Amino acid sequence: MRQYFTKLNVLLLFLFGQVAITGYAQDAGKYPSKPITFIASSAPGGTTDFTARVLAQPLGLALGQTIVVENKAGASGAIAAAAVKKAEPDGYTLLVQYSGYHVITPLVSKNPLPWELKDFQPVANVISAPQIVVIRADLPFKTMSELVAYAKANPGKLNYASSGNGSLQHVTGAMLEQQAGIKMTHVPYKGTGPALADLLGGQVDLTFGTPPPFIPHIQTGKLRALATTGKKRIPSLPDVPTATEAGLPKLDATSWFAVFAPINTPAPIINQLTTEIAKVMAAPAFKDRAIEMGAEATYMNPKQLGEFIKGENTRWTAVVKTAKIEAD
Repeated sequence: MRQYFTKLNVLLLFLFGQVAITGYAQDAGKYPSKPITFIASSAPGGTTDFTARVLAQPLGLALGQTIVVENKAGASGAIAAAAVKKAEPDGYTLLVQYSGYHVITPLVSKNPLPWELKDFQPVANVISAPQIVVIRADLPFKTMSELVAYAKANPGKLNYASSGNGSLQHVTGAMLEQQAGIKMTHVPYKGTGPALADLLGGQVDLTFGTPPPFIPHIQTGKLRALATTGKKRIPSLPDVPTATEAGLPKLDATSWFAVFAPINTPAPIINQLTTEIAKVMAAPAFKDRAIEMGAEATYMNPKQLGEFIKGENTRWTAVVKTAKIEAD
């Protein structure tokens, strides 16, 4: 009898174990089963934040779960990236990242960063936005060729603002100098806001940046856009030529904003996320919101985004090394 109960106990333990394992497998296979967090690498109001928020609501509806946007600005994106790197690779904590932080920052940083490119898996590119070359409206230049001609005749006299040493604006300015054969004076600021304020106040001559903060001032005539750094004109600024049209075909400094997951996130979760993001981005309402912001909905799947990042890394490495740029 004692032997019988022993065998029965073993059998029951085995059956309970199988039920527990099966239940766990079913729960693990159901994604998402709880809210998802987008960690945006910038403060509210910028294009990174816009990307996270314009995607969160429709993607949450498609997945049947709430997506919360959490802004972790600072340290050139390192705070947000480090937080996502440490998160469980389960698809519930995702990084919404800006290209300047993801590609440029590792190239210009003097000190080791708390993250590396290999710590993340690409999920999807969402928004692409060219930078625009913007000058004070009281300057006499109407075209890029006029600005370049003046800069060649007056080396170092024109000064351009950026959001900081090693920022994408700084590197774009260096790219313009290299390609046009000119020399300007770089004036770094702690963010686009202060740089824009001094541009409007006449303390600096020009700057570069994605369109959203500049479009209202261009429309009121306080600033003048000379060129866009993308491959085609911006619908919200139809009269502004591309850099190619302005005689600088290699001045391509488009910013992009993408979603990443921690490394080792299961492939089925990555596939589900990128598939649903692609569907959301195909909707006319999503495309229209991006255009209103002077940007474009530009989907790339994980493989395409990974290959694109490799190309970006190679291209910007050459610019940074030639200009000998380092971050503070």
